[in-house]
Amino acid sequence: MKKKKMFKSIILPIILTLILGAILYYVFLPPINIHSIGFWSYVIVLLIVYGVLSMSTMFNSVLVNKKFTVPKNVIGAFGGVIGLILIMVIYNVCVSPLFNSKSYSKRIVINENTKFEDDIKEVDFNKIPLLDKESSQKLGDRVMGEMPELVSQFDVSDLYTQINYNDEITRVTPLEYSGIVKYFSNRKNGVKGYITVNSVTGKAELVKLEKGMKYMPSAMFNENLQRKLRFSYPTEIFGEASFEIDNDGNPYWIVPTLGYSGIGMKERVTGIVALDPITGHSKKYDLDEVPSWIDHVYSAYLIIEQVDDWGKYRGGFWNSIFGQKNVVATTEGYNYLVMDDDVYLYTGITSTLADESNIGFILTNMRTKETHYYAVPGAEEYSAMGSAEGQVQQMSYISTFPLLINLKGKPTYLVSLKDNAGLVKMYAFIDVQDYQNVVVTDYKEGIEKAAENYLKNYKGEIDSSHDEEKKVTISNLKEVTIDGNTYYYFESDDNKYRVSIKINPDLLPFIKNGDEVTISYRSGSINEISKIER
Repeated sequence: MKKKKMFKSIILPIILTLILGAILYYVFLPPINIHSIGFWSYVIVLLIVYGVLSMSTMFNSVLVNKKFTVPKNVIGAFGGVIGLILIMVIYNVCVSPLFNSKSYSKRIVINENTKFEDDIKEVDFNKIPLLDKESSQKLGDRVMGEMPELVSQFDVSDLYTQINYNDEITRVTPLEYSGIVKYFSNRKNGVKGYITVNSVTGKAELVKLEKGMKYMPSAMFNENLQRKLRFSYPTEIFGEASFEIDNDGNPYWIVPTLGYSGIGMKERVTGIVALDPITGHSKKYDLDEVPSWIDHVYSAYLIIEQVDDWGKYRGGFWNSIFGQKNVVATTEGYNYLVMDDDVYLYTGITSTLADESNIGFILTNMRTKETHYYAVPGAEEYSAMGSAEGQVQQMSYISTFPLLINLKGKPTYLVSLKDNAGLVKMYAFIDVQDYQNVVVTDYKEGIEKAAENYLKNYKGEIDSSHDEEKKVTISNLKEVTIDGNTYYYFESDDNKYRVSIKINPDLLPFIKNGDEVTISYRSGSINEISKIER
């Protein structure tokens, strides 16, 4: 009798709890890691389940003995829940910024000894992402719509990861199963392709795969991406997965592994897992082993969080609340730049007063987390966007988030203006330091023409200190009038040059083929001359 009572009151609740726990683990996939809040939430749920199941003994005691007694295992289960919650709270308070503000300010190392014009190369319009994510999505959906055999079976993922693919700035996103029914009807062959969108030219392409991708977020059971990762790495805490392709066009899921102080506090990246969605084979890389073709090791939200901690806690915890001396924060929104085969996150830095100006900006390498701060005071990004929209307010165009570029040595915002259908209609260049200085140009004229129009109307001084200087011999000289302004084009040693008559009106009308002149110029597809003399 005693054994039967023990079985009902202790052993049976344990068995049922373990069965339910296995089901919950398969569904929610918590990491077996003491630094994960998901793990402790899972443990607490199991304790509550066990406590509730064990309460049947208490009810039997009331019915049979007319006496209310709380079993020890019930007390232990709910006492364990309270105890765990208290331990978690105390532990996290101990590792919080209240006692560790300096370590929070050092979550990211930021190089402040930088100069914009030294580090940021003159803009190359052949390598600048003019299309934002929303425009890329529309182009991708259009390509998908041209494939009737696929559009009824698959959806286009909204990931559109910005990558540098063989020196081309590209957004890439996979197809996904279009619901449970379509998963079961297509799971044998998998997802048959992904979409690429060239962020410079707008060319969109559906890349079909010989073998389909089986390990996807929309897949079910053991082919689900998160379940595949969890069963392969049961103790790892995973960040948000990004979709990338290597230099040969092979698809991969790139998933950062995370570490914490306390429980879910002070997040950091410890490495990455690269998983082949076709075969399911995966490999974990330490941070110093990450292949160069992988562009996204650190997520944008984590970088911004760490930069905010750097700006907030440099003067200590209490200063971040009361004095707020030298406290700064990132501005709302961010964008990506591509330089030297890597993708960089750009966002502005502003004071905590949240006015309409920036005191500078940061660039962070998304693969290495190398971060530079540039003290360039100017307009906050949304103010610049509003200024560009105001130039064409009658058309109700919407501005994209700005790209920060080096235009003739000056930090300049570049935005695209889109109509309600999301199509780019105009380009706008905006002076970072004076957002009222803005020039818009119809996109049909091209981005280089838009830059030329801006420079002609620019009211500030263009920095020419970094221009190259040399002597050249003029050949194939041509005089051209553009919008009422006279320009001289000529060649020398297979290089092309352009100079406005405003640069030297006393000399330029009298130059001719064969003349030797000394010039200062900034390199480009056509070298722009800032100074010319005999």
